[in-house]
Amino acid sequence: MGASIGRVTETQAPVRKAHSEAAPAPAREKPGSSPVFVIRPASRWPRVDFGELWHYRELLGRLVWRDLVVRYKQTFLGVTWALLVPIFAATIPIIVLGKFAKFPSGDIPYPVLVFSGVVANQYFTSAVTGASASVVTNVNLVTKVYFPRLLLPLAGVVVPVVDFLLAMVVLVALMWRYDRWPNGALIALAPLFIVLALVTALGIGFLLSTLNVRYRDVPYAIPVFMQMLPWVSGVYLEIREIPEKWQWIMSLNPVTAVVSGWRWTMLSGPAPDPAQIAVGVAVAVALLVGGLTFFRSYEPRFADTI
Repeated sequence: MGASIGRVTETQAPVRKAHSEAAPAPAREKPGSSPVFVIRPASRWPRVDFGELWHYRELLGRLVWRDLVVRYKQTFLGVTWALLVPIFAATIPIIVLGKFAKFPSGDIPYPVLVFSGVVANQYFTSAVTGASASVVTNVNLVTKVYFPRLLLPLAGVVVPVVDFLLAMVVLVALMWRYDRWPNGALIALAPLFIVLALVTALGIGFLLSTLNVRYRDVPYAIPVFMQMLPWVSGVYLEIREIPEKWQWIMSLNPVTAVVSGWRWTMLSGPAPDPAQIAVGVAVAVALLVGGLTFFRSYEPRFADTI
């Protein structure tokens, strides 16, 4: 196999033969004729054809819409689950860790601190889970139709954005209850930390979706690590209230930068250490590049392996 198919968007394009330096340009295509495809060896580097991704943007929208419809199809509560899941995830920690264990929260009311962290962490968890299963769950498309396979993990990290926006309703209600509001223009930086969560989830999704094609026990391992994630991301406590040594160790986890930066911009919490944020961003970029490289290198074998 070892070949990938790329789309040539020009209506008139030279097709190079393997044994010659150049071939004469073919005649101009007639209107309505099929597009020209060029078969070439797969690149070792994580090359992304953004023009091709843009050409298939409608397919991305259809994948996202399909997953949203399937998620809440034949459910009694429908999209209400997007509100109930983070509420359930935050209630027990708020009662046990806040009231009895007295976890440090700085000057932020503990219920708001925990729920804001849960909302950001919940998005990341859902994005990683969706992206890691994206190739296997679309086996019929992968084995029968050509399209940029990168769209599958990308759709997996976009779908949970809807649940995140719905959960924001509860967070805003808690902010109103405890009179905790953003400090002026800082709120404009809040989306950047969600983008950081998306980039991190996409990089991990590229890696896990590729492994999932070959090893079907990947979906069983993901929940185990996701259960530990809130404890190593500062979801249940204020990062700046713990010893600095542990702050640096936790900064290796990009979700820690997401949670601390999200609270800083949304709740006027303590400003995170810029150096620690830089560490988290660097790890996120490394995960994205590494995951993309791994995904692209094995992409030509998906149809045969899956």
